[in-house]
Amino acid sequence: MSTSAGDGPRRSTDEWEAMIGERIRSRRLDVGIGQVDLARLADVSTSTLQNLENGRGSTLRTFVRVLRALDADDALDAVVPASAVSPIDVLRSTSREPRRRVYRPRTPPADEVPR
Repeated sequence: MSTSAGDGPRRSTDEWEAMIGERIRSRRLDVGIGQVDLARLADVSTSTLQNLENGRGSTLRTFVRVLRALDADDALDAVVPASAVSPIDVLRSTSREPRRRVYRPRTPPADEVPR
């Protein structure tokens, strides 16, 4: 497992895949649906669903389809929450009109004044 300063141990990709697969399997069993039926509802193959549940790699598309079929796609908002401040708003607030220079007629120094 890798570590990150201040965060303690972090899960590896394989660990995340295994944990997500276990949670999907648990949710499927809680709902009382078999793998074949869930695969059909999610429009994925049964082997694809088995790979997802067993943490053997999957695509984001499969993950989203299975969550939607389990009526659990609201969990995706927690994965990557919307930013409180839009990057466009940040740019707009920091963009200012260019500063305009004030031009004044130049007065020559006193010792250069023509006589």
